[in-house]
Amino acid sequence: MKAQLKRITLKHLVIDKKKMIGLKFYPDKVLQALIKQLPNVKWLTESDQAIIPNSAKNLSTIYATFKGVAFVDGKYFYRNKPLTNPVSPAKQVTLSSFLHRTTNPDYRNCPREYIEKLVLKKYSISTAKTYISLFEGFINYYKAIDLMQLSEDHIRQYLLVQIEKGKSESSINQIINSIKFYYEMVLNMPNRFYYIERPRKKEKLPEVLSKQEVNRILSNTNNIKHKCILSVIYSAGLRVSELINLKMSDIDSTRMVIRIEDAKGGKDRYTLLSKNVLIDLRYYFKQYRPKVHLFEGLHDRPYSATSVLKILKKASAKAGIKKMVKTHMLRHSFATHLLEQGADLRAIQTLLGHSNISTTEIYTHVANTIMKGIRNPLD
Repeated sequence: MKAQLKRITLKHLVIDKKKMIGLKFYPDKVLQALIKQLPNVKWLTESDQAIIPNSAKNLSTIYATFKGVAFVDGKYFYRNKPLTNPVSPAKQVTLSSFLHRTTNPDYRNCPREYIEKLVLKKYSISTAKTYISLFEGFINYYKAIDLMQLSEDHIRQYLLVQIEKGKSESSINQIINSIKFYYEMVLNMPNRFYYIERPRKKEKLPEVLSKQEVNRILSNTNNIKHKCILSVIYSAGLRVSELINLKMSDIDSTRMVIRIEDAKGGKDRYTLLSKNVLIDLRYYFKQYRPKVHLFEGLHDRPYSATSVLKILKKASAKAGIKKMVKTHMLRHSFATHLLEQGADLRAIQTLLGHSNISTTEIYTHVANTIMKGIRNPLD
């Protein structure tokens, strides 16, 4: 019977500003003898593990030394996934502005390698900007402290300050993500801040409009272009970022679908094209003649998210809607109305582009399908 291999777990460590490889294992004379043969090896009594300088050569030496003797567990060491997608030129150009911007001399800019990693990992522009802004807020709070000297206590103290300022649970989680991104993704240290506690997320239900309210909003738009913008968002269940990136070629009137490219999470998908909306779109096209993007602003540039919100708010005010209307409410309303019409939850998940069905299930708590069959005791 084959002998059971011993186990050594690799860890990322930073000691005196130097990257080190930590080797954790149960006390064993054979392993201890082999570890002594590793180059520049030292023993950390306080954490009960061996350390050697972090380099590709030393990493190879570790595997060669313990081959056939111990299983080298690198699951914490190789947390990053390999890059398989090419770098998006558009994202590089947009993020390059962060590398060349002018700031105050005493302002601590986000490290260059942080921005480059965001580009390589193909993070969306909005997420990248958020991460950079939040991480700069953190590092400028501790301006006098070297980044490698910041500890979990520093992060906790900073988060407490943000909570006292009234930052939401979502904002606090984004701050944590922006900090962990630097140490885990950029510096390749997945266990540096493993024990940072995250706030409990409140289970808030999405706000929706009724079908009647949606129709009133569409009836109170200023022109055919504005009507098409709001109609496409609602009838296809789009995020505003997806709408403003739509191209003429994404409208497939033969199959009656709309193609969404490079949406959240880098995914493509198809969603519904309404027959009524298609009629309006054809009329709109004859009037405005967009060149590349379906909806274009000044100088043939894509429409902005701010402009879309202004259109919605103006139409909502004219329609007498008292709710605080936001563009994402149209997407929520699309999903809820489909569910109330009896559409399958899996189908709605596909149309919305949700990775997890649990994200789509939130609409079951908003749809009035169940409540319609219940008679109120007062009635």
